[in-house]
Amino acid sequence: MENLLSIEHLSKSFTLHNLDKHISAVEDVSLHLKEGEFVGITGKSGSGKSTVLRCIYRTYLPHSGSIWYNSERFGRIDLASATERTIIELRKLEIGYVSQFLNVMPRTTARELVRNAIVEMGHDTDYADIETVKMLEHFELDRSLWDSYPATFSGGEKLRLNIARAMVKRPRLLLLDEPTASLDHGSKLKVKVLIEQLMKEGATMLGIFHDLEFMQHLCDREYQIRDGNIFTSEKKEKLTTS
Repeated sequence: MENLLSIEHLSKSFTLHNLDKHISAVEDVSLHLKEGEFVGITGKSGSGKSTVLRCIYRTYLPHSGSIWYNSERFGRIDLASATERTIIELRKLEIGYVSQFLNVMPRTTARELVRNAIVEMGHDTDYADIETVKMLEHFELDRSLWDSYPATFSGGEKLRLNIARAMVKRPRLLLLDEPTASLDHGSKLKVKVLIEQLMKEGATMLGIFHDLEFMQHLCDREYQIRDGNIFTSEKKEKLTTS
């Protein structure tokens, strides 16, 4: 089985000009994902985990290294050097991202956010309407909120909406950056159900979780990041909390 994603010698640093300080976030990181795998990244806060995901999604532009992605639309492409137009297309059609935070256009309702994500994939409006209802019901977002603006939502409600918007697109590659951070146990289980469903459908996922219990029996492999450097777990079985 070929790799869907191959990261080679990725490095990213930041310069704090007001403090005249240079910070290395990740250094010489290499990892790969085969099609259909769910790979986990663990590590302490500030170790560089989110930086890796943001470089893949191109929220951050890496300083060095390559991020090779096997795209259906563009073929094998280096996300580190791809044009902004190409990255926008990949975000619409192939690569999804879930973080703890919800950034949306103002005056866009919860229903419109999920519906627009489906329409972006080329589906007709009738299908989009049906799937939107299914997804919002799955995450038990109160119907009174469906046509409200997310700015008024609680943190947990925003996170559920963010997950719904990303997962409803069934992306080929889904990046999960602490998606269960502020969710209660019931909501975490609903996220797990959808992850398992996407895995059965062949989606490839790279996820960051502090909650190792949540990752139990989900991940095929684990990478650990410590002080910006990456290490491969020696475990050959599914990730466990033991």
